[in-house]
Amino acid sequence: YSLVVLAVYTLDQFSKYLAAEVMSPGSSIPVVEGIFHFTLVENTGAAFGILREHPAFFAAIAACFSFLLVLFMVIKRRTLSTAEMVSLSLVLGGTLGNLTDRLRFGYVIDFLDFRIWPVFNVADSCITFGAVMLAWSIMVASGKNKQ
Repeated sequence: YSLVVLAVYTLDQFSKYLAAEVMSPGSSIPVVEGIFHFTLVENTGAAFGILREHPAFFAAIAACFSFLLVLFMVIKRRTLSTAEMVSLSLVLGGTLGNLTDRLRFGYVIDFLDFRIWPVFNVADSCITFGAVMLAWSIMVASGKNKQ
């Protein structure tokens, strides 16, 4: 599962590097006009830019969360399903990607812009997909246990 974490982290950091090299903050490149753009945003807040005044707080929360998640995955590795381990690995890889940005720059680089949703990045996508996948696998397992 460490390969999933490493793959997510690497893809996230590489995509952010490319975005920051090609674009300047606030600039936008339309891919599909009005639907999908690359828009470079320096997000000092949490999800969707809330609480922008406390970037160190979010770095500390992400670091503690990452540590506790690794500890949980190590302790529970024999009892968690493959889907649960993969989903937690996606969340961990994304969290570490955003944490790296916060520690290096004081903000998270966001660049994926669907115009109907706040700008986000690969790490955010993996965190969200991992959380949904985890919820789904828990619900499926819960349904099987009831039968």
